[in-house]
Amino acid sequence: MPLVDIQLIEGVFSAAEKQNMIRKVTDALVEIEGEAMRGVTWVRVQELRSGDWGIGGKGLTAEDVKTLRSS
Repeated sequence: MPLVDIQLIEGVFSAAEKQNMIRKVTDALVEIEGEAMRGVTWVRVQELRSGDWGIGGKGLTAEDVKTLRSS
C-alpha cells in the first residue's frame, strides 16, 4: 500500500488543483504497478502555513510562490 505525502504552502493551489495532483499521482503509481494499486494508493496533501516553509534561510510565502509560478 503506497502512501504519498505532498506538502504545499497553504493558499497557493486551489482545491481543484490539489484534486488533480492526487489523481495524477495515483495514476502514475497505477501505471507502474497495475490497476490493482488504485484502491490501495493513499495520497495526502498537507498544507503548511505561509511563511513556515523556507529556502536558503528565507521564509517562503504563498505570494512568493505565486510570483514564481507566473514567471
